[in-house]
Amino acid sequence: MDQFAHTTPLAERVRPKTLDDFIGQEHIVGPGKPLRVMLEAGTVPSMIFWGPPGVGKTTLAGIIAKNTNRPFYELSAVQAGVKDVREVIERVKNQGMFGGNNAILFIDEIHRFNKSQQDSLLAAVEKGILTLIGATTENPSFEVNSALLSRCQVYVMQHLTKQDLLRLCTTALEKDEYLSGKKITIQEHDALLRFSGGDGRKLLNLLEMAVNSAQSQTVTITNKLVENAISAQPVQYDKTGEWHYDIISAFIKSIRGSDPNGAVYWMARMLAGGEDPKFIARRMVILASEDIGNANPTALIMATNCFTAITQIGMPEGRIVLSQCAVYLASSPKSNASYMAINDAMDLVEKTGNLTVPLHLRNAPTKLMKELNYGANYSYSHEGKNNFIEQEYLPDEIKNTKLYDPGKNAREEELRRFLKDRWKEKYDY
Repeated sequence: MDQFAHTTPLAERVRPKTLDDFIGQEHIVGPGKPLRVMLEAGTVPSMIFWGPPGVGKTTLAGIIAKNTNRPFYELSAVQAGVKDVREVIERVKNQGMFGGNNAILFIDEIHRFNKSQQDSLLAAVEKGILTLIGATTENPSFEVNSALLSRCQVYVMQHLTKQDLLRLCTTALEKDEYLSGKKITIQEHDALLRFSGGDGRKLLNLLEMAVNSAQSQTVTITNKLVENAISAQPVQYDKTGEWHYDIISAFIKSIRGSDPNGAVYWMARMLAGGEDPKFIARRMVILASEDIGNANPTALIMATNCFTAITQIGMPEGRIVLSQCAVYLASSPKSNASYMAINDAMDLVEKTGNLTVPLHLRNAPTKLMKELNYGANYSYSHEGKNNFIEQEYLPDEIKNTKLYDPGKNAREEELRRFLKDRWKEKYDY
């Protein structure tokens, strides 16, 4: 049994076979939730699971195939190409799997397929030759062709909670033949959770690694035991694991903290580890608005052009473009005023609901609407001094609310002076 334990990873040995055994993602597979209802009705459209590593995307695809008694094919976008996709399609055709009995093709990391590879799936999905289930850690709106995406339902999978992760450990200790044959007690779990980075697969395999390192039938899992097990096998933890999230966090925080040195160092760590350069560029586009905003509007232009350039020229030359952009963003003045404004506005909408649009702001394309005073008393701003006429643009219930508060930087101080000149006390310090 010891030999079996070392050849087949624990995460694979205890992989759930049914929805009832599946841990996490209650918002889509819990009783009465969308995916469970759909499966219970026997309906399986093409879909994409979007979420972080180790939250059950592959497991859920396998459960769907098993519960619907469909042939199941699995490809990794890292290794497969158009030829592999076409081979699966031809195999399904030759087996006569059409309509309600069509096969399921699961493609892991589908975001790594290029346009031609994704296009090779379109006809088969459209004709019902196969049902596509894709898994991605990246936003499918960016990485999946619109034609293919429009034919798939997207399910967002969330990070496993602490309770989910501890349940995974408990279940493994109870159900795995190898582990259940030992007397194992989890005295401390902080290191297990921290080094797994919330990845359920890594958590289970780390648990087994710690158990094996103890070389005893009676094992007490402590933080020290886990740390020693990791130290003995550093190759287990590279950029594809928890470091992916730690390093991108360090990269973002270095730019936010105006340190170009930290920014380029952490970028180099990601590039050396094989990180997708488009992922790095995309994060800088987001940061340019979230952390710089109107303190330097050119930052967003720089970041967007960086993403475009990376897409066009690729690596290794792309590293130069990435470095230029990262240094520029780190050396730029910072403001999160626009980011806070939309957050506050979203919170306000959630609290106040669908407030009525004031009559003077409504469109009046028909005679009836004009008779109902739609658009009446609206003042055309360009007729006023400096193209401005003071009037209320918010619903009556929240009038005079200020959501955008310019940041304390040269560019936004200029915006504040502009707004104060128009709106007076609303933009006083």
